[in-house]
Amino acid sequence: MQTTAIAHSNIALLKYWGKQDGPGNRPATPSLSITLDALTTTTTVEDAHADALRLNGCAIRDAKIERTLAEWRRDCAIGPLAISSRNNFPTAAGLASSASGFAALATAIDAHCGLRLSAGERSAMARRGSASAARSIHGGFVALAAPNWRGAQVLAPDAWPLAVVVAITASEPKAVSSTAGMERSKATSPYFGAWTEAASADFEILKAAITHRDFDALAELAEASCLKMHALMLSSRPPLIYWHGATVECLRTLRELRAGGCRVFGTVDAGPQVKAVCERQDVEQVEAALQDVPGVESTLRSGLGGGARVTDS
Repeated sequence: MQTTAIAHSNIALLKYWGKQDGPGNRPATPSLSITLDALTTTTTVEDAHADALRLNGCAIRDAKIERTLAEWRRDCAIGPLAISSRNNFPTAAGLASSASGFAALATAIDAHCGLRLSAGERSAMARRGSASAARSIHGGFVALAAPNWRGAQVLAPDAWPLAVVVAITASEPKAVSSTAGMERSKATSPYFGAWTEAASADFEILKAAITHRDFDALAELAEASCLKMHALMLSSRPPLIYWHGATVECLRTLRELRAGGCRVFGTVDAGPQVKAVCERQDVEQVEAALQDVPGVESTLRSGLGGGARVTDS
């Protein structure tokens, strides 16, 4: 028997960067995100004599996945598994492939092994592999915050159906992983304490903007959170520079569009890709403008997606 699950990538509007000390892979800051319907990870698990992993058709060894499976097995009855996972977007390139990957894996294992976990319990399970994966268990607008650090839906996908255009400026994996980058920033940046304090204060304000569907407030707060996170990265030693020249040009283009009346703002995670969040009537204009930016390899268009789910077993 085999079980297949699908989960969607998510984009943090209020960013998370840094982890708490101690077990559980808990973030140092709360976060808010949107789940994307067009960016997916599909994961199939089946019983095996020993663990085996295939990613995008290639057999691999992944220390993070192996470590996470060992942690899950301390709490749950999970036997040896053959795991096959495939992303429909670039992997490890700043598009939250680990978020959708661990959300899909936790959902597939829960169903395959009969664990009967609630969505909150699966979110906590997925978080131990990737903190952002706790948000990909849910669809729409999702919060991840203390005290339990489980993802919780703030708005359903159809409650405020925004659109997203992703500008791909590089497809290769980033040189410094998010986990390693977070450790570097926490250990070396003089601004880490200010970052965590500001993120906690911004959380309730941005959550209210989402609840009231206030696009202007959302745009201002989300862009500020993005720029503060990258300022923290730049102040790390050695500095973490995830952007390319095309990244900056995309952000400049989006600011010009908004100044001209287009309802759009940009955000960037730990990678060079730019995510343009806009109202649906503006999506074609936004995509056309980003496609004209030198250095943009391709664009992806998406709406807001649902939560992680089993597709067959």
